[in-house]
Amino acid sequence: MQIHPAASRFPDLSQPRCRRVLIVTPHFAPTNAPDGQRVRTALPYLREFGWEAHVLSVQPDQVEHCQDPALSQTLPPDVPVTRVSALPTRYTRPMGLGNLGLRCLPFMQREGDRLLSTQAFDLVFFSTTIFPVMALGDRWQRRFHIPYVLDFQDPWRSNYRHSSTPPGGRFKYAIVQAMAHLLEPRAMQRVQEVISVSPAYPQVLQRRYPWLRPEQFTVLPFGAPEADFEQLPHMQVRQQVFDPHDGHRHWVYVGRGGADMATALRALFGAIRLHRDRDPDCWRSIRLHFVGTSYAPGNLAAKSVEAIAQAYQLADLVTEHPHRIPYFEAQQVLVDSDAILVIGSDDPSYTASKLYPCVLARKPLLAVFHHQSSVVEILRQCQAGRVATFDRPAAQTNLIHQLTFHLDWLLSLPKGYQPPTNWAAFQPYTAHAMTQQLCQVFDRSLLSSRS
Repeated sequence: MQIHPAASRFPDLSQPRCRRVLIVTPHFAPTNAPDGQRVRTALPYLREFGWEAHVLSVQPDQVEHCQDPALSQTLPPDVPVTRVSALPTRYTRPMGLGNLGLRCLPFMQREGDRLLSTQAFDLVFFSTTIFPVMALGDRWQRRFHIPYVLDFQDPWRSNYRHSSTPPGGRFKYAIVQAMAHLLEPRAMQRVQEVISVSPAYPQVLQRRYPWLRPEQFTVLPFGAPEADFEQLPHMQVRQQVFDPHDGHRHWVYVGRGGADMATALRALFGAIRLHRDRDPDCWRSIRLHFVGTSYAPGNLAAKSVEAIAQAYQLADLVTEHPHRIPYFEAQQVLVDSDAILVIGSDDPSYTASKLYPCVLARKPLLAVFHHQSSVVEILRQCQAGRVATFDRPAAQTNLIHQLTFHLDWLLSLPKGYQPPTNWAAFQPYTAHAMTQQLCQVFDRSLLSSRS
């Protein structure tokens, strides 16, 4: 199935007024959660492309995620935000119910009903991985005749294929997937458009729901947060992961870990071990930091990288910080580093929006990805770094050979080196450009709903 480029197939609707969109995103600033980033980075540009937003979210104190008050400083002051409560986890967790989507669903429904019945909206946009709230789109379309758009940043229904225990444990995972089998068909019943960060999701959804048409899907990655890096020098953020002035060369990876990244990590550590055995002196000053590798809060955050490093006898070089840190502190980690590592998944559809901040940090960059990932082509177009690729988890020898070559390059660079990034080629991936495409999806949704 071919997914048409978003920018080439949407009409430009000229309206005498800005159209209004109700954006449903339970994780919203100051909550530091990955699925809130599309909305946050799009808000400053929506009016430019003919849309005004009203955000419907959950109170930050009801969300089990890291909070970063600095994120709120990036929001346009004229965008209204309505926040709802959620059932407290101290009451629901003893019953095995910690899922934010189920805890906030009745409050989201009640407040959404009120907003849609008392204010004029043209569209509802769900941008979240708190999937149960997406089922409200069908209710509101039937009740208020307002079209809705769904943003799939991850699969909702899935089959965990790894031998290890699934996230949250098998019992919790089974409950979550049972709810997904119940609610996802309802959400897809009357959806007007579907946005996906991966080209694989539209194919799965069309097989699952044959009434959906190819033209209803748009593949749209997250946009690069260029405004965040423009503000960062003025925010006086200090990161606590390492001291950039301690005489060492600090290489960093910021992002999640997991079993699906073991292929890339084993190859990276295998190449480092071979290189270090050959030339130990050049590794004496190198330190590797893996930051925010677990989404689990507090004591539930588990390390997934250090054990692999220890197997390759690199424990003295590698430090893992599994807890997520505030958003702007994570960006400062990238800026303070001497080199950035970007680790990819075994999944060829893995897009890794975390690539864009790494490019904007203007540091030497080494990525390890499946050769079909969009990251590979983006890096090559923008000339922002180097990438080693693999086509199957078993192909370790060739991958280690590639990485050894790239490690020679990385170790040879002088301190303070900036890559010769082609910023013109990078421009289509910025938040401004992606928001323009997002608004074209909104425009098309209105046009198709009227017809």
